Amino acid sequence: MQEPADHPDSALENDNLQPAKRDLIAGLEKGLQVIEAFDQERSRLSIAEVAQRTGLTRAAARRYLITLVYLGYMRQDQKLFSLTPMVLRLGQSYLHSARLPRIIQPLLYRLAHSVEEAASAGVLDHDQLVCIAAVSAGRLVSTTLQPGTRVPAMCTANGRVLLAHLPQSEMEDLLVRWQPEAITSHTIVNKERMALEIARIRQQGYALVDQELELGLRTMAVPLRNFRGEVVAAMNISVHAARMQLDDMVGRYLPAMLKIQIELAALL
Repeated sequence: MQEPADHPDSALENDNLQPAKRDLIAGLEKGLQVIEAFDQERSRLSIAEVAQRTGLTRAAARRYLITLVYLGYMRQDQKLFSLTPMVLRLGQSYLHSARLPRIIQPLLYRLAHSVEEAASAGVLDHDQLVCIAAVSAGRLVSTTLQPGTRVPAMCTANGRVLLAHLPQSEMEDLLVRWQPEAITSHTIVNKERMALEIARIRQQGYALVDQELELGLRTMAVPLRNFRGEVVAAMNISVHAARMQLDDMVGRYLPAMLKIQIELAALL
């Protein structure tokens, strides 16, 4: 018998369906928005600042903050609120339960130790790159190469590889909304130049980034595809700029990276 279209579970079984508004829990959505209001630049916020950043009324922002303090996700110091380490449980739940990091980590470990360099893998979250796996191989080249860290996708090798494989219209929309920031003196901040760089990466199949996120950090990345050929993540090798020229990375590391890329395609 065919399941009725309005069955409560039917929307969960079809990823293409948009859930009805009545099925959404607005309180949960707004509570997560309050958590996301805090970042590296704004680690401590007042009720008024949270209300402004989330679009909530001051009274509503106060209630959500008090609830989060009660649950242990937030702490209060006089009129200012900040996140507690308990928030990390949310990210750890993904890293511990998601299939992608578990499959990638062992092969990433083999890659990093075979070339004796740090390696990491990441996925896109809108315009940010989120690290889902990392191996230092005895070389700690950057604190950003840790699972759970978020960095601007436009100025990272992993991020650009993933952006290069987005549908063209989606990539163009991202470029229109992109607000360039000169994180270092090497960071590309021109939109036309960035569009050309993304197109070049799409054609050559790998990305090279020279100290655009962090001075002294050079990275090379390749896409990771599943068995259907869909790009689901990206993988990079990172080196200290003082030890190696950017162009030398291609000949030294690309063959090993492509080998791991092929092996992962059969597993993803």
